[in-house]
Amino acid sequence: MAFRFLHTADWQIGKPFGSIPGDAGAELRSQRIATIGEVARLAAARNVDAVLVAGDAFDSNEVQDRTILRTLDALKPFSGRWIFLPGNHDAALAHSVWSRLRQMGPEENIVIADRPQLIEGWDGRAVILPAPLTRRRESLDQTEWFDTAATAEGAIRIGLAHGSVANRLPGAAEASNEIPDNRATTAGLAYLALGDWHGSLQIAPRTWYSGTPETDRHRANRSGFVHIVELDGPDAPERVEAVPVSHYRWHQVEAEMLDGTCNAGLDALAELEADAARRVVSLTLKGGISLAERYQLGIELEKWRNRFHHLDVDDAGLFEEPTDDDLDALDSSGFVRLAVERLKAQAANNADPQAAAARVALRMMYVDHMNGGR
Repeated sequence: MAFRFLHTADWQIGKPFGSIPGDAGAELRSQRIATIGEVARLAAARNVDAVLVAGDAFDSNEVQDRTILRTLDALKPFSGRWIFLPGNHDAALAHSVWSRLRQMGPEENIVIADRPQLIEGWDGRAVILPAPLTRRRESLDQTEWFDTAATAEGAIRIGLAHGSVANRLPGAAEASNEIPDNRATTAGLAYLALGDWHGSLQIAPRTWYSGTPETDRHRANRSGFVHIVELDGPDAPERVEAVPVSHYRWHQVEAEMLDGTCNAGLDALAELEADAARRVVSLTLKGGISLAERYQLGIELEKWRNRFHHLDVDDAGLFEEPTDDDLDALDSSGFVRLAVERLKAQAANNADPQAAAARVALRMMYVDHMNGGR
């Protein structure tokens, strides 16, 4: 009687990663498909009855045909049924990624749940109740039909939906395509498999978000998992195992320079040294630093850029505090020294509208000096 399935969502295949240019962005895009191959192998290894994809398998309805075909290839290690629910990114429009996929003649185990109707099978052990989105934003609750849907006695009822759970939204979640927080109870569901929130989360009784299997943003929301779910019967408690599958790890790091050196920022990056090539890092720097330390910081950050998959540095909150040694290194006499002294005074005066420009000028003079005036 038991029914075991894999719950996943929010693959967003074809996501552009526009803020990460070059090879790093291209590799993030291709990895999303590679991770789906890992999900397929996991499903086969765990001998699940089905894989439920709770919306947004694709980033948009405009993804290229080659992207669709590569995704289908990634599914092949698992020969059981794949149940795909259209979400808000890949809604079941008249012309959509799903209509194009159907024209490609997919394997019989690929099920597109683009209609609100029961999906049965598995010797009557379970039935899937899908709530597909037919537009990006639905004003009506698409799961309402679950309550009155008649299923065979003893069949395990599993809901499949994409949207935000009313009254229980995680922080900063978008309140669209709302789903009642008691839908699993009112519809007699053993499990409600959701997509839209990108982290693994139980949001209400028998109601779970699996999150995206491949982390795609700097947010501490427990992303990068799929759920292996086991149900022993219609009323039995669900057993949910969150299995990590993400290849890349995203980190948001802040460092404040408290001693005038670059140590704090570099120490924060050193903590991520293991598996550096799999890390996407956003580093925010704040505080004061000498010109010599700023110069050295630039050299070290360039080394880390080459080691991490991608490193983005926000140094808007970092300001130069030139020391006497910095100024001595620039020039010991003459008009250059006089100019440096004036820039130093201007940079130290936060009330001066040109303070930021003065700090940049000092830094550029120092870099030019360290580079031999090239």
